[in-house]
Amino acid sequence: MMEYQQYIVRDPKIVGGQPVIKGTRVPIRTILASLAEGANVAEILADFPTLTEKDIWAVIAFAAASAEEDLPVTAVPALP
Repeated sequence: MMEYQQYIVRDPKIVGGQPVIKGTRVPIRTILASLAEGANVAEILADFPTLTEKDIWAVIAFAAASAEEDLPVTAVPALP
């Protein structure tokens, strides 16, 4: 999985402490909402020219890691 930590920061002085792309004020929540609405990477980059494609992939990796932490792991059935 991508090392998203180098792309995403959380600072109480920036956007109220929401996670943002490092060096910007673009919240990852905004990028995820754009993806959920069907925007592709090129469209997001056009809307937010300070971002890079790697920033977008970092947001997706962050979301995947967050979902992994929030979802309970089901028990593996015992072998007979």
